Amino acid sequence: MNRDIAFEMAVASVRFGIGVTREVGMDLAELGAKHVLVVTDRTLRILPPMQTVVESLEAARIRYTIYDRVRVEPTDESFLDGINFAKEGGYDAFVAVGGGSVIDTAKAINLYVTYPPADFLDYVNPPIGKGLPVPGPLKPLIAIPTTAGTGSETTGVSIFDLSRMHAKTGIANRRLKPTLGMLDPDNTRTMPPEVAASSGLDILSHAIESFTAMPFTDRPMPDSPKMRPAYQGSNPISDVWSMQALRMVAKYLVRAVADPSDDEARAQMLLAASYAGVGSGNAGVHLPHGMSYPVSGKVKTYHAPGYSADHPLVPHGVSVILNAPAVFRFTASANPDRHLQAAEALGANVSGVKSEDAGRVLADRITWFMRELNVPDGLKAVGYSSADIPALVEGTLPQHRVTKLSPRPANEDDLAKLFETAMVAW
Repeated sequence: MNRDIAFEMAVASVRFGIGVTREVGMDLAELGAKHVLVVTDRTLRILPPMQTVVESLEAARIRYTIYDRVRVEPTDESFLDGINFAKEGGYDAFVAVGGGSVIDTAKAINLYVTYPPADFLDYVNPPIGKGLPVPGPLKPLIAIPTTAGTGSETTGVSIFDLSRMHAKTGIANRRLKPTLGMLDPDNTRTMPPEVAASSGLDILSHAIESFTAMPFTDRPMPDSPKMRPAYQGSNPISDVWSMQALRMVAKYLVRAVADPSDDEARAQMLLAASYAGVGSGNAGVHLPHGMSYPVSGKVKTYHAPGYSADHPLVPHGVSVILNAPAVFRFTASANPDRHLQAAEALGANVSGVKSEDAGRVLADRITWFMRELNVPDGLKAVGYSSADIPALVEGTLPQHRVTKLSPRPANEDDLAKLFETAMVAW
């Protein structure tokens, strides 16, 4: 196998500052937008972030239409609902106001309306879809996150549940990146503590996964530069962003969840989400995310507290972190030093720790955060049992975009053991 010789750093533009949401109308006017589709969900439609966006658009005399039917943890059906809504609108720009579900839905709407495919799965990651490249530039999309977690405002990735598989997949292409991410700490004031905890733990796992991912030089050489994947493996630039995100999480996550009025902590977690998004959006994530997708997609009856969804829901950050301690115990042997660096950035004392203990130390530190933030105690606490493991493994296997970035390969038996270990966290 010819190994890759390069990585490509694709960075989204972001603007950070208290109150910057009020500038969105001026930005769209400068872009020449005539009719904007504002994408959000029904809960956010009546909350202050959306009110500020509407006031800004009206002040700039920008014509707009609101689509508020985004599903928390979107599916192919909910994506198609938004795509069909937008088809006839003649929109020349998009604004996403919400968390990762909203921003990912807006990315999909932008892509499928601008370049309609012959089949919905044409752009979807292989082996589930064809993974066709995006043919050209998309229309302007301004992302205004109201949670501090996914970092979707910085990435070219859009994730959804494929209903017939009961597992997540997605679309990954640099052209999906928003034109601008507006990071306004005022917009996270409405975030319930449970949402702050889940989204913050997503940041934590993004950063560790991208820092410990397979090196970019271990990937196969693409046939052409445009076929180099968005997720390329760990690299020297992503490493910087991921490690700083971990330091910020260590200092501010527990504070931000414990006290929503802690303006400094909330602002820093919003920044940390984008830091981790830049790192993971270029390096990629691996097994905790790959294993999380069936955990979210196959949920039976669990309804996460703090979320207004009208369907069973294991929030993305929770589904990721439940698997993380087991995974990092497993992967540490591939690069103990990186696992120890991650643990140290999160506040663990690693002095004198032997290489063979790196996975345990990192897993213990992650578990400490889980307990501090009242995360469910393992997969059993969200409704799974050992009888579900074959289905969970089956849902993980197609996630090649992320699982193949694991620094230590995991076969079906390995995955089954990891899910069994993750049944109880402590």
